[in-house]
Amino acid sequence: MSHYAGGGFALIVVLFILLVIVGSAYVL
Repeated sequence: MSHYAGGGFALIVVLFILLVIVGSAYVL
């Protein structure tokens, strides 16, 4: 559970950053 939670958290952070970058590029 711990290793899955750690990997899942990192994946969510990466996806969130990509979403922000794509969102900013779309707005601009």
